[in-house]
Amino acid sequence: MRDISATWMRGGTSKCWVFDADDLRVDGRTADEVLLRLYGSPDPRQIDGVGGATPTTSKAVVLARSTRDDADVDYTFAQVGIAEGRVDRTSNCGNCSAVVGPWALRRGWVVPTGDVTEVRVHNTNTGQLIVLEVPTPGGRIVEEGHEHIPGVPTPGVGIRMWFVDPAGRTTGSLLPSGNPADVVHGVPVTLVDAGAPVVVVPAAAVGITGHESPAEIDALPGLLDRLDVLRRAAAVRMGLADTPRDAARAVPKLALVAEGAPGRSDVAVRMLSMGRTHPALAVTGSIALTLATRTAGTVLHDLVATEREDLLIDTPAGVIATVHGSRDGLPAVAVRRTARRIADALLALPEPATAATVPTAAVHAA
Repeated sequence: MRDISATWMRGGTSKCWVFDADDLRVDGRTADEVLLRLYGSPDPRQIDGVGGATPTTSKAVVLARSTRDDADVDYTFAQVGIAEGRVDRTSNCGNCSAVVGPWALRRGWVVPTGDVTEVRVHNTNTGQLIVLEVPTPGGRIVEEGHEHIPGVPTPGVGIRMWFVDPAGRTTGSLLPSGNPADVVHGVPVTLVDAGAPVVVVPAAAVGITGHESPAEIDALPGLLDRLDVLRRAAAVRMGLADTPRDAARAVPKLALVAEGAPGRSDVAVRMLSMGRTHPALAVTGSIALTLATRTAGTVLHDLVATEREDLLIDTPAGVIATVHGSRDGLPAVAVRRTARRIADALLALPEPATAATVPTAAVHAA
């Protein structure tokens, strides 16, 4: 048995275990093998590990000091499969990005500077630079905050996250197909890559209002399967897969969009993640939606009539706002999240199973 140091944190509407990359280097085992065993995968309950048995609670943040001049921390996001025995690194998690700043400050990788400290984060999954503005009143590191965000019932430290020059980080283009709008399996869509690759679908085009709850959408007969077929076909058009069958589960994401409620929001969004409807909204998806709204000819630009810098997005958890601006002369999109440290822990990593350690009944059954 070997102990692996980790910190359990909430970032936005997700929970993740945060690791120093050096601590996942175990002789004879890959980092993926270590994560799967720690999380208790593959198993739909993750009963023998620290995974939370849902996509939003089976996430890992792996950090290292950056060697880049424009970044303080290299951040790799890993979506740990639950029933599947694999780890997906094809995309970033914007919610979990929020924990990187507080963790790096507490570890001493970044020194507080004034009332707000910038932590420059290089996301290795996408090559995205994210600048986190973390409150450090009087140059002090604080771990308790009073800011609320939709989808989290308790307050945390409020962090503004700037996604700098986010277009095309995965595919090389804001509009990977070359078109602001396409038709996939008879459905009008916009294929956009900013923050993360996203397939934007008018909710009405698949027979719903776009204001349903996640449970209602997930319960509609055949809808999730239909949307996954559409998503996989779109992945091929975006250059993310050679065939629909090769498309990753996490990328691209799919967003169902509709007109927002007057006086409340600009657009309503129900986003699918890992085959289910997200209980809130993937932050990286909100970056893509913000730029799609500002791009002529997209299904979102035609739906949302606003030229304000901020965009009010209605999600199942409530309304969130993004801001379109710039950082160091480059286009950037900002969103606010909160974060909190839940626990520091030593996770016990069992030795790999061998034929000698498999129960006798299992050997006979094989």
